[in-house]
Amino acid sequence: MRGECAIIYCMIILYDENIPYGREAFAQLGDVRACAGRAMTPEHVRAVDMLFVRSVTKVDAALLRDSRVRFVATATSGSDHLDHAYLRQRGIQAVDALGSNAESVAEYVITGLLELAARHGLTLRGKRMGVIGVGHVGTLVARYAAALGMTVLLHDPPRQRAEPDFPGVALAAALDAEIVTLHTPLTSAGPDATRHLLDARRIRALAPQTILVHTCRGPVVDTTALLQRLRDHDDLRVLMDVWEGEPVVANELLHRVFIGTPHIAGYSWPSKVRATGIIHRAACAFLGRPPYWHAPALPPGVPAPQITVTAAPAPETALLHVARTVYDIMADAARLRQQLDLPLDQHGPHFDALRKNYPLRLEWPQAQLHTVPPALRPLFTALGFSCVS
Repeated sequence: MRGECAIIYCMIILYDENIPYGREAFAQLGDVRACAGRAMTPEHVRAVDMLFVRSVTKVDAALLRDSRVRFVATATSGSDHLDHAYLRQRGIQAVDALGSNAESVAEYVITGLLELAARHGLTLRGKRMGVIGVGHVGTLVARYAAALGMTVLLHDPPRQRAEPDFPGVALAAALDAEIVTLHTPLTSAGPDATRHLLDARRIRALAPQTILVHTCRGPVVDTTALLQRLRDHDDLRVLMDVWEGEPVVANELLHRVFIGTPHIAGYSWPSKVRATGIIHRAACAFLGRPPYWHAPALPPGVPAPQITVTAAPAPETALLHVARTVYDIMADAARLRQQLDLPLDQHGPHFDALRKNYPLRLEWPQAQLHTVPPALRPLFTALGFSCVS
């Protein structure tokens, strides 16, 4: 009506500065602001309507009590850092990016195992792998392990109860495998609680030379008990990406594991960009708007890796060469081990800096392989590579 003033309300959006393309993905939804995830305080979020975080931000009553937040999204597959009960009580919608990091973590697991096998003169083919937690990540890890000729033992109690045909085994059987890899959420209550799922008793019971891969959430393993086992016998081979007490990692444990990295198994560029796309679409749906941002296939100016595959004495040798070309896991381990020379008060900042400044890392499906020997084509294809010649 003539003479009246229209009041237009602008949504205020706060996002973790480590969410790639955050400004582009959320800019059309409101007034966009960025903040370091660990630095978010109640003052930062008090006037915020939509909050986008990563795993380093605890979203609970302490953070949101005096805020007007109505939508929370985490650009991570796990969401144990969100207090879901409190969010439901407040009527705040919460979403995650479940499955966004599956490819990245599966590649980390297989690459780490290939490096360990090469170091110790082992072959993965014929080994038994216990996959504990068979969601998006565990399913892909199991598929890749089977492609490499491993016998896969699956343990996932919720799926075993819900799916009559699910080929699950008891936890003890999965832990009895030569390779044990953990892919559970972190939960503290209920029949399937996973906090300290690998407790002192189960860690003591692991067979000598067991390969333990830990890439889900730090407290799923009692790391004090793990360190004690390594002190007493030093007979486990451990690949560890997640830690109790992050971002502080105990020097002694870091020194004793074969590979130790700063919670970056899921940190490939495509993984993080997929997560941004998932929470972008969820935010648009919450506001009743069509999605408008679409993730690029490759970073600007970065071509797809072109890798020549040469004949090798064993398929695992050829695969390790290609895997190293796409992702150097040992470089990640070396960067975290630099903390062994740092004062204690710099350990946490060093861990966080490695995550914040993580180098560009692509994934296997983005690589194009050339001169692939016919005998190796089925393996590389099963692992998601594109064999172009």
